[in-house]
Amino acid sequence: MSISFYRLEKEGVTLFVRLTPKASKDAVETVITSADERCYLSARVRAVPEKGLANKALEKLLAKSLQVPASTVSVDAGATSRIKQIFISGDPEILAKRLDQFS
Repeated sequence: MSISFYRLEKEGVTLFVRLTPKASKDAVETVITSADERCYLSARVRAVPEKGLANKALEKLLAKSLQVPASTVSVDAGATSRIKQIFISGDPEILAKRLDQFS
């Protein structure tokens, strides 16, 4: 059974991300599976995890990677954790096709 790193919603998608702050470059990498069989999109940002800087950098990075406005991307849960739940508003089918490029 394949478990996805995102979930289609009525008005967008919920994305599960494992973020590495203080990286050497900003990058969306690949889908990883944790020990508990959950899937996450792996991402790295140069920003430090202070005052929400890494979260803002992640939102900008995802918006650029998915070709959507930054205002449509927001951290819904996990603001102080490496594991984040991101909501991206927009057409769920179009977003799903763009997200599938990472798997």
